[in-house]
Order: sequence, then C-alpha cells, then structure tokens
Amino acid sequence: MKRINIVIGCFCILAFCVMPAQAFTMKTLTITVAQNGDGQMDMQYDLSLFEQSAVFFRIADPSTELKSAFESQSKGPMTVTKATSSSAGVTIPSFASLTIRNGKTGMQTPAVSFERAQKVLNTYWFAPLISPDFSPATTTMIFPDGYRETWHDQISIPSVTHQLDQN
Repeated sequence: MKRINIVIGCFCILAFCVMPAQAFTMKTLTITVAQNGDGQMDMQYDLSLFEQSAVFFRIADPSTELKSAFESQSKGPMTVTKATSSSAGVTIPSFASLTIRNGKTGMQTPAVSFERAQKVLNTYWFAPLISPDFSPATTTMIFPDGYRETWHDQISIPSVTHQLDQN
C-alpha cells in the first residue's frame, strides 16, 4: 500500500514538473464610463491550477489584490463589486474628468496600466514558477453615448478624451 502511495506521489511530482508554467491571463477588460464620470471595470481572466488553489485556501484574495492595484491609480475609494476565480468587477468613482464647453460635455479618462501589478507579482516567492499575462486580449472603453475605443494585447491604455454626442 505504501508503494502505491509513493508511485502516485512521484507521478504527481512529475506532472507538476512537466506542466507548462501558466498563470493569471487577462482575457478581456471592459470599462464603462457613466454620465457622471464614474467607471465600471469588468474583467475576465483565467487562473492557473496553482492560483485557483491559492484562492481556495485563502492564501490570495483577488478582490483585495485588484482593489489595491486600482486604488494606486484612482482619485478616491473604489468598490470591488465582484471577484471570482474567472472574473472581477470594480466601481471607480470619478474615473473620468468632466468638462462643459459651449453646452457640450467632454470626458477625459486616465491612462490605465497593469505594469505595477506585474511588478508587485514579481516580488512574491512563487514568481519564478509562473508567467502571468496582464495585457488583456481585448480592452474596450464605452462612453455614455455609445462611443467605443478598443485595444488589443496592451498592458497599458492611454488617456482618452471624448466629446459626448448630445443626441
């Protein structure tokens, strides 16, 4: 019986050694800007088996990590509305700056970057074991009038200035 356990243990160790070093992979990021300038960020991502285990055993908490990553770039407090093993939602008050000129409303969003999150992750003890991808395959920013900006595979997106259509 002990031999069977040793053989199974060796196969498990071998499987972990042969597995590719996968990690957090951001699939999509959608930023919806409200009429008052508040922002709602919705992210879809994949976690490796290792990361899913860390979440399950409460070694890591995605909502806390996301909140700290975004608060460093935010003007005020934010709320994590959802955090699961595959998605998260964050509400950011006053995300976009509003200007009114000649009766027309303009919005300017800040630049958004996940480079800091990448650097923070690289400081953890398990960093050499994983290779995270913080650049969303698709990032979409949606303004209240339906105007959209889209980026592909970018870890940072620029500030966007948009004049709202008054229809």
